[in-house]
Amino acid sequence: MAVLEKNVVAALRLNMTNVDDPGARHEQRYRAAVEMAEYADRQGFAAVSCEEHHLSGTGWLPSPLLLASAVAARTTRLSVSISALLVPLYDPVRLAADIAVLDNISGGRLAIVAGMGYRPAEYAALGRDWARRGELMDTALAVMLAAWRDVPFEHNGALIDVTPKPATRPHPLLFVGGMSAAAARRAARFGLPFSPPMSMPALEELYLKELERLGKFGFVHRPEPGSKLTLLHEDPEAGWREYGPYILNEAREYASWGRAGLPRPNEAAVITVEDVRAQGYAEIVTPGEMLDQIAGGRTEIVMNPLIGGLPIEAGWASLRLLGDEVLPHIGAPAAPVAG
Repeated sequence: MAVLEKNVVAALRLNMTNVDDPGARHEQRYRAAVEMAEYADRQGFAAVSCEEHHLSGTGWLPSPLLLASAVAARTTRLSVSISALLVPLYDPVRLAADIAVLDNISGGRLAIVAGMGYRPAEYAALGRDWARRGELMDTALAVMLAAWRDVPFEHNGALIDVTPKPATRPHPLLFVGGMSAAAARRAARFGLPFSPPMSMPALEELYLKELERLGKFGFVHRPEPGSKLTLLHEDPEAGWREYGPYILNEAREYASWGRAGLPRPNEAAVITVEDVRAQGYAEIVTPGEMLDQIAGGRTEIVMNPLIGGLPIEAGWASLRLLGDEVLPHIGAPAAPVAG
């Protein structure tokens, strides 16, 4: 097969969702996740991404800094991304130090989307005031940016010098995520890039205008239009019968977190596997079909090989089809990205 000279970003998503069962076991899945990241690093993936949620029936990853650290220690090339990290749920000084250590472990390969979250229950569980979430976010961003400088800064009446400093100067790649005008303005005010979870042209325009008004520089990073989770299988219909119930586990829980007036990608309620297929939450394609899509202009592939409790061996099969049967036929190496 001919080599396609395409600049394609392949990203491994590790959000660690499992079956929705409080008795489900997770230890082998976490070990597999780190081994999958190591494989992805060897095979030319551009990024590994993880994210944060709490109080999840499927065990959705609650500690992304820990998993990102394990991934960073076992890889050498790919970007290690947390998108999103729920920044207001942390003590900001401790968070600045943890991120600095992680950036050093990764050798400067870290990228973080600072998110505020949209579930009051998460704030309540961690003793944070939902009504003050905007203030908490602003304080955390200001503290982190100050903490990563080479001089001490004042916080709560104390002079603080957080050490060690990050490997990346002046600081690790830090985006402000969100789906609101307040998030776009916040990103511009802090002079940070803006990362909405989907195409939101009005917010992107607002962000760029605010940057211009404030005399600051930045950019927008978001998934490409029509982005979805991808799994590979030699027989996609058999793949949907085998993998579909696990994809449904994750999609059903995600949809249950929807809030009125807060648009999110793929938030419609799903009850059956056919609902998931119709919604476009995920796709299952053959290696040949994936190469055809790339030849047609596709530039981004996001794979979640442990989605919703998908058995580890099935996840490996899907991942190896991408890593062994697709990526070797793409000639132009992809640059790491954040999201």
